Amino acid sequence: MMNNRILKRSELPLIILGMLIAVSLSCGKSSNPAPAEPVNPPPAVSSFTNPLMNGADPSVFQKDGVYYYLQTNGSSISLWTTTAMSKLASSTPKTVFTPVAGAQNSRNVWAPELFFLDGKWYIYYTAGNGNDVSQRTWVLENSSADPTTGTWVDKGRIFSANTDFWAIDGSVLEVNGSRYFLWCGRPDVTNVNLTQNIYIAKMSNPYTIEGAATKLTEPEFNWERNGFGVNEGPQALTSPDNKVFLIYSASYCGTDDYALGMLSLKAGGNPLVQADWSKSAQPVFTKQPQNNAFGPGHNSFFKSPDGKESWIIYHANSATNQGCADKRNIRMQKFSYKTDGSPDFGQPLATGLKTTSPSGEK
Repeated sequence: MMNNRILKRSELPLIILGMLIAVSLSCGKSSNPAPAEPVNPPPAVSSFTNPLMNGADPSVFQKDGVYYYLQTNGSSISLWTTTAMSKLASSTPKTVFTPVAGAQNSRNVWAPELFFLDGKWYIYYTAGNGNDVSQRTWVLENSSADPTTGTWVDKGRIFSANTDFWAIDGSVLEVNGSRYFLWCGRPDVTNVNLTQNIYIAKMSNPYTIEGAATKLTEPEFNWERNGFGVNEGPQALTSPDNKVFLIYSASYCGTDDYALGMLSLKAGGNPLVQADWSKSAQPVFTKQPQNNAFGPGHNSFFKSPDGKESWIIYHANSATNQGCADKRNIRMQKFSYKTDGSPDFGQPLATGLKTTSPSGEK
């Protein structure tokens, strides 16, 4: 009995010590809570404002995550490259072609456009010898993987035999595996009639037209005839549901009323048949004086880096009566499609307006 009482008394300090340790540990936990998980702020949304930079006749071609940009220079052709169109102005242009002085393509170098066709790069551009009647469309070819390197070979003029006179603003349309050349031309060799129409012809290769040209559209509505009758700057656009549109510039570029019109190719239609195209009776993109947008036109299209958004890039003047000259500037904005599949460009955004950059830009 004595031994059992002594054993219990000897255990008492150990029990009390254990309780004290437990209380100490419990207090330690409550006074030193685990740090909270860090809360990361949402990523900053990139933005830009229009205009992006000075210039006219913008054109964009994108390939393998790179945007290649060109615009009218007047005496040569320069190429900008960027992975973010909202940062275009920070890109340094590289001159890729300077014509030989005195040649038939040495003056008034306008509206260059870049395409990658059949494994090679091609630039279509307008030039002449300095006289207005000499303006024609020309082609350059480069077999380098990078169009800013390698050698650009002058392939000469691209033309149709039945319309081999004044021609500007060459571009390319591809439909159902066939390739077509689009351009703006006048209806007669004398050029006395200043009316400018849009023509189309099939291509046998990237620098040769086969067969006769078809006149697709001529200025017929009042909004196409400000200054004088003009349909120019044709740009092909294929909607997400594979409908084919042709967006063009209308009226003289020196007026505030330079604007965009639209042709729509019927389902299964032949691009060479004028009757297979329908023309919008109203312009689809017009001046907005309250937004400092006068004479918006001569556009191009591109997709955001993630491919989720459609964008239009175009030139405009920031004030009235600035004409078809060096005060024009480059602007871009996102657009959508209507329920019938046609593009909805909205109206030109105001200069200085903070605008979200194309989705996927870094």
